[in-house]
Amino acid sequence: MNDCLFFGYNQNQKLIKNEPCLSTIFLFENGKAIEYLTDEEEYLNQNPEKIQIEENIQKVTVGFLNEAILTKEGNVFAKGRNINPKNPKEFINISSLIEDKNDRVIQDIICATFSIYLLTSNQNAYGIGGNHYGQLGFDSETLKQTEKPILMMKNVSKIFSGTSSFHVFILNSNQELFACSLNRYGQLGLGESKRKELRIHKLTKIQNIPKGKIIDIQCGSSHSIMLVENENQNQNPKRKLYSCGYSSYNGLGKTENTYEFTEIKSSLFENDNILDFSVGGYHTLVLTSNSKLIVFGYNIDGQLGNGKTEDKIPIPIQIGLPELKFNEDISNYHISCGYHNSFIYYSPPSFSNLEEDLIKLFRRKEFCDISFKTENGEIIEAHKLILKYRLNQNQNQIEKLQEIISKNQLKNQIKYLK
Repeated sequence: MNDCLFFGYNQNQKLIKNEPCLSTIFLFENGKAIEYLTDEEEYLNQNPEKIQIEENIQKVTVGFLNEAILTKEGNVFAKGRNINPKNPKEFINISSLIEDKNDRVIQDIICATFSIYLLTSNQNAYGIGGNHYGQLGFDSETLKQTEKPILMMKNVSKIFSGTSSFHVFILNSNQELFACSLNRYGQLGLGESKRKELRIHKLTKIQNIPKGKIIDIQCGSSHSIMLVENENQNQNPKRKLYSCGYSSYNGLGKTENTYEFTEIKSSLFENDNILDFSVGGYHTLVLTSNSKLIVFGYNIDGQLGNGKTEDKIPIPIQIGLPELKFNEDISNYHISCGYHNSFIYYSPPSFSNLEEDLIKLFRRKEFCDISFKTENGEIIEAHKLILKYRLNQNQNQIEKLQEIISKNQLKNQIKYLK
């Protein structure tokens, strides 16, 4: 985010989601998507390619070595080394590989570094791909990888993971939270005693979780951040962030390791409400209802967007968002973080073309660059560009009118001569 890249409009469709990691997928309102591929050796951006899937796309998700696409028909197409080793660049329908034919309609997906998780319409959780650290909930000594989805848990409400993570959280229908996989730094939130177990191969219930409704959990490479909504709606702030895991890159929003989910405290969150947040490999971006973008964590590649490339920012800071001035509804903005990159994108509630957006933009007073005072003292603010355009437009109309008058006069003269 040192340099902002504006993708703009694509075939009169608004961007509704983008998922970055090493590669990035952009999903548009018309159910089509494009991907910016990344060279696996040099990590260089390549030319975008349209994803050739006939069904309308509902969701896209990207992991470190895999990609998955959920269609509105409930099918999941995926590719990657751990999904299709023979042809890792080819999308295959992995939902059709579920053994139970009555459980092949998928309602949600999420990618992690080596694995992909599926939530079916029957509320069952499946995993496919790598299980080297027990991220599929099975002993890695007996199952290192699977090319077919395997059942992890029934009666599931939500699955949480991250593009750069090796671990996973599963929330069941009773609002009980389970986790498995790497736990070297306490990123599963299971507490000090479980931290000694570097790998948790079976889904294990987390005993101490923050009070309130779990809105989201996002996983970094070695830490986790949870967004919780307070049960008391009158309490301020209504939503709070909690984190656990590795703090050396300061992705926790605090300076010390924590082995259970503890609150990220900052005066920046006071009298405000968290609308959106995203976790990358070791960094985090938070968007609030007061139009604040709050960042913290690793910043060696400038992924925090503060115009610098210092090593890390341990405590949450606020950075400016000049590009948000012209929009009235901050809730239409969203953020997404990849391994070492970040995106901010705007998703308007209803699509308007570029001309309509410019009209709305020019009508805002803060963008006016000239003002006039009328005889009765009224101040009229305007734009030099608009005035010049209208002057040229009026001049053209006058010239056309003169031409019409001349032609009519000529016709009358001819008629008179006859």
